Amino acid sequence: MIFTETELAGAFIIDLAAHEDDRGFFARVFCQNEFAAHGLKSFVAQANIGANRRRGTVRGMHFQFPSAAETKYVRCIRGAVLDVIVDLRPESPTYLRHIAVELSAENQRGIYIPERFAHGYQTLADDTDTIYMVGEFYTPGMEGGLRHDDPLLGLNWPLPVEVISEKDRNWKLLKDVEQELRQRMCQPGALLSNVA
Repeated sequence: MIFTETELAGAFIIDLAAHEDDRGFFARVFCQNEFAAHGLKSFVAQANIGANRRRGTVRGMHFQFPSAAETKYVRCIRGAVLDVIVDLRPESPTYLRHIAVELSAENQRGIYIPERFAHGYQTLADDTDTIYMVGEFYTPGMEGGLRHDDPLLGLNWPLPVEVISEKDRNWKLLKDVEQELRQRMCQPGALLSNVA
């Protein structure tokens, strides 16, 4: 695997080191040792699949609060998505900044998302499937989300939003929840007074 750290510390794009022959190719998509060598948490509590029927579907922006904060390793196994992550670590110099990366069955790219990040994607094709390896169990009382169209996040989705769940459509705006978000996302021992 080829690990490329993004401008958001701890978040990595992971490309395959494919071995090709007449049959096609073979590649490793996950290895605990390789993840650990790059300082990434390699524990997998759950593996999930997201099946999306229509182009323009948005899922997100999801996260879990500490003590149930999740790492995620996301890949697109059919179709294509624009995958977006937002840094929610109040002590981080990139707090509330985001990156977007295209994941597709064609490019075989994955993204590793550290704890205390929001995550979501928009499908770029009909019949798109994603698979997630998640480092924490789903904990309903610890889940949170941000609006995909929150003006303070400034996320640019490439297509009109055709399908979105009622729950995702109704997350509160950041301006109404940021103080609580910062408090709940603060890493133990971090000083919020040092963060703008």
